[in-house]
Amino acid sequence: MCLSIPSEILEIDEFNNALVQTLGVKRKVNLDLISEPLQKGDFVLIHVGVAMEKIDKESAQQSLKLYEEIADKMQNEEISLQDGDLGLNEFYR
Repeated sequence: MCLSIPSEILEIDEFNNALVQTLGVKRKVNLDLISEPLQKGDFVLIHVGVAMEKIDKESAQQSLKLYEEIADKMQNEEISLQDGDLGLNEFYR
Protein backbone atom coordinates (compact mmCIF):
# COMPACT_ATOMS: atom_id res chain seq x y z
CA MET A 1 0.00 0.00 0.00
CA CYS A 2 1.23 3.46 -0.83
CA LEU A 3 0.28 6.58 1.10
CA SER A 4 0.70 9.87 -0.69
CA ILE A 5 0.33 13.16 1.13
CA PRO A 6 -0.69 16.19 -0.94
CA SER A 7 2.24 18.44 -1.76
CA GLU A 8 2.04 22.09 -2.81
CA ILE A 9 4.14 23.29 -5.72
CA LEU A 10 6.37 26.17 -4.65
CA GLU A 11 8.30 26.62 -7.92
CA ILE A 12 8.84 24.90 -11.25
CA ASP A 13 12.15 24.99 -13.12
CA GLU A 14 12.91 24.84 -16.87
CA PHE A 15 13.46 21.05 -16.69
CA ASN A 16 9.90 20.38 -15.43
CA ASN A 17 11.07 19.68 -11.90
CA ALA A 18 9.30 21.30 -8.98
CA LEU A 19 10.15 22.29 -5.46
CA VAL A 20 7.19 21.11 -3.38
CA GLN A 21 6.28 21.33 0.26
CA THR A 22 4.74 18.39 2.10
CA LEU A 23 3.68 19.12 5.68
CA GLY A 24 6.53 21.62 5.99
CA VAL A 25 9.16 19.42 4.30
CA LYS A 26 10.52 20.69 0.98
CA ARG A 27 11.83 18.41 -1.78
CA LYS A 28 12.37 18.32 -5.53
CA VAL A 29 10.08 16.16 -7.67
CA ASN A 30 9.66 15.50 -11.37
CA LEU A 31 6.43 16.59 -13.10
CA ASP A 32 6.83 14.73 -16.41
CA LEU A 33 4.00 12.23 -15.82
CA ILE A 34 1.32 14.90 -15.47
CA SER A 35 0.03 16.10 -18.82
CA GLU A 36 -2.12 18.99 -17.61
CA PRO A 37 -0.58 22.40 -16.95
CA LEU A 38 0.82 22.94 -13.45
CA GLN A 39 1.74 26.14 -11.66
CA LYS A 40 2.86 27.47 -8.31
CA GLY A 41 0.17 26.80 -5.69
CA ASP A 42 -1.16 23.62 -7.33
CA PHE A 43 -1.25 20.40 -5.30
CA VAL A 44 0.08 17.05 -6.49
CA LEU A 45 0.36 13.51 -5.17
CA ILE A 46 3.89 12.09 -5.30
CA HIS A 47 5.37 8.61 -5.46
CA VAL A 48 9.14 8.05 -5.22
CA GLY A 49 10.05 11.55 -6.36
CA VAL A 50 7.58 11.78 -9.24
CA ALA A 51 4.31 13.69 -9.22
CA MET A 52 1.62 11.24 -10.26
CA GLU A 53 -1.58 13.29 -10.14
CA LYS A 54 -2.79 16.85 -9.72
CA ILE A 55 -5.52 17.26 -7.09
CA ASP A 56 -7.78 20.18 -6.33
CA LYS A 57 -6.92 22.51 -3.47
CA GLU A 58 -10.03 21.64 -1.42
CA SER A 59 -9.29 17.89 -1.49
CA ALA A 60 -5.64 18.56 -0.64
CA GLN A 61 -6.56 20.71 2.34
CA GLN A 62 -9.06 18.12 3.63
CA SER A 63 -6.42 15.39 3.39
CA LEU A 64 -3.76 17.53 5.09
CA LYS A 65 -6.17 18.31 7.93
CA LEU A 66 -6.80 14.58 8.42
CA TYR A 67 -3.06 13.78 8.43
CA GLU A 68 -2.45 16.53 10.99
CA GLU A 69 -5.24 15.18 13.23
CA ILE A 70 -3.75 11.68 13.05
CA ALA A 71 -0.26 13.02 13.84
CA ASP A 72 -1.61 14.98 16.81
CA LYS A 73 -3.39 11.90 18.15
CA MET A 74 -0.22 9.84 17.75
CA GLN A 75 1.83 12.50 19.52
CA ASN A 76 -0.71 12.61 22.37
CA GLU A 77 -0.68 8.78 22.46
CA GLU A 78 -4.41 8.61 21.70
CA ILE A 79 -3.49 6.17 18.93
CA SER A 80 -0.27 4.23 18.37
CA LEU A 81 1.56 2.57 15.52
CA GLN A 82 0.36 -0.74 16.98
CA ASP A 83 -3.24 0.21 16.13
CA GLY A 84 -3.94 -1.61 12.89
CA ASP A 85 -5.96 1.25 11.43
CA LEU A 86 -4.01 4.14 13.04
CA GLY A 87 -7.37 5.40 14.27
CA LEU A 88 -8.69 5.94 10.75
CA ASN A 89 -11.91 3.99 11.37
CA GLU A 90 -13.01 6.91 13.53
CA PHE A 91 -12.78 9.24 10.51
CA TYR A 92 -14.64 6.98 8.08
CA ARG A 93 -17.73 6.08 10.10
